[in-house]
Amino acid sequence: MNLFKYKVFLSVVEAGSFTKAGELLNLTQSAISHAVSGLEHELGLTLLIRGRSGIKLTSNGERLMKHFREIVQMDERLYQEVALIKGLETGTVKIGTFSSVSIQWLPGIIHKFNEQFPLIELKLLDGNYHEIEHWIASGEADFGFVNLPALDVLEVLPLKKERMLCVLPSNHMLREQTTIRVDQLLDESFIMPASGCDTDVRRIFSQHKLAPKIKYELEDDHAIMAMVQNGLGVSILPEMILVQNPYELCIRPLEGKHSRTIGIAATSLKNMAPAAKKCMNFIAEWITKSI
Repeated sequence: MNLFKYKVFLSVVEAGSFTKAGELLNLTQSAISHAVSGLEHELGLTLLIRGRSGIKLTSNGERLMKHFREIVQMDERLYQEVALIKGLETGTVKIGTFSSVSIQWLPGIIHKFNEQFPLIELKLLDGNYHEIEHWIASGEADFGFVNLPALDVLEVLPLKKERMLCVLPSNHMLREQTTIRVDQLLDESFIMPASGCDTDVRRIFSQHKLAPKIKYELEDDHAIMAMVQNGLGVSILPEMILVQNPYELCIRPLEGKHSRTIGIAATSLKNMAPAAKKCMNFIAEWITKSI
């Protein structure tokens, strides 16, 4: 068995199809299929179920995925260590991220990082809080941005604490108030961030032992703001996503101290591949200086 087959297999699983994996790896679908079939033949196990709806891991495939990732990651780490010995800083870093970080932080971070470390390639995995934690724990991402508290199996470096703010239509009757009580939202149609993005908002209502009248659930922050602007409901969103937003909204603090804390998480903050550690330290320093 060789490393190439492991990499191809992981690409197929992560891409969700042989065709997409071929596009990512610049290989024909036939070459991708041959590599996966060869791996299954060498192991004497069926790893994937092929069907019209796509591919699905077998139970054996699920058991072996973590080991395949570990082998590929160790090869990447060896490559990076050899490069460091030669005086080069190179490698590939996979980072889990969610929308507000991707919009407000990452463009500036990536621009500066690419200037200083042009041989380190950054790959972004965009998802919600739960997906990012899973990607980190499974090894699909080297590290990622998380909303605290994160999974117990992850080590976390806190980065920034920010307020959760009430978002209302610009002509809303509560616009004259300097702060909004949570109980004042109970008679409103509430637009809830979808599962995986809503932990902070649901926690706020839970702390007050209240239940909002959820009319819509959306994952995209900008979609929520557009809905609020058009008078379809009210919501609560983190301060960072509301900075320089293009919508006509009434944004007010909530009465009491309601916030979320963003951090960076990894399975181990100390035992990271050189390129990942370099990137994580760069991000922490950038945020300290810029925010």
